[in-house]
Amino acid sequence: MSGSFDFFRDSRIPLAAEPAPGAVDMRSMLIVDDHPLFCDALAMTLTRLVGIETVEAVGTLEMALMRLEAGPTPDVVVLDLNLPDVSGLDGVVRLRKAIPSTPIVVVSSLDELRVTRAALRAGVNAFVPKHAEREEFRAAFAAISRGEVYAGRMALEVTAPSPSEHVIARLALLTRQQAKILEMVCEGLMNKQIAYELSIAETTVKAHLTAIMRKLGVQTRMQAVLFVKEASFSALTPEG
Repeated sequence: MSGSFDFFRDSRIPLAAEPAPGAVDMRSMLIVDDHPLFCDALAMTLTRLVGIETVEAVGTLEMALMRLEAGPTPDVVVLDLNLPDVSGLDGVVRLRKAIPSTPIVVVSSLDELRVTRAALRAGVNAFVPKHAEREEFRAAFAAISRGEVYAGRMALEVTAPSPSEHVIARLALLTRQQAKILEMVCEGLMNKQIAYELSIAETTVKAHLTAIMRKLGVQTRMQAVLFVKEASFSALTPEG
């Protein structure tokens, strides 16, 4: 997965040691956030601070994926983790599949350390809290424009991946079609319904499910659903 972090490299290597290759000239941006006022404020801030010339905004992950598939690909994508059609870090995984080498900046109110680290391991290039000062946004975009990774110092420190981060690693192995099918399984759809929705044969759905369960290391559909729940924010944030 070009431009993202490989969970199966030596986990002792700090995330900051694995920058995206090459410098990035950022002139166009896609914001994926369902709060219009925040989108407007962020667009104004980044056009002034970073020199972004073209800004588009969509409110769901599906709309973002449709926009990216239609092209052209923006120079950078800004993603909120709390979207109406996304559970946990599934949005990061699916977005990285769609744009393997385009910088992804997460701007989120969910800035707990474990969420930040898991997002970085899932392939984002920068993580900035929504309440951050303007200078932090400037620093983040300056870093990714140099092909570097940006996040809080503690998030970039050398530690072994947590169990939840390993879950994200497994999910990152899925193809876009497999990720979509797994999402539909989690919604309770049966094979025949999935085949109808995706306009594919039911035997193809079964083949994908076999591959999905092999990649996740599970034996049943229910285990696959529970596996996905391990990647939810509740599993990544401390209790109490």
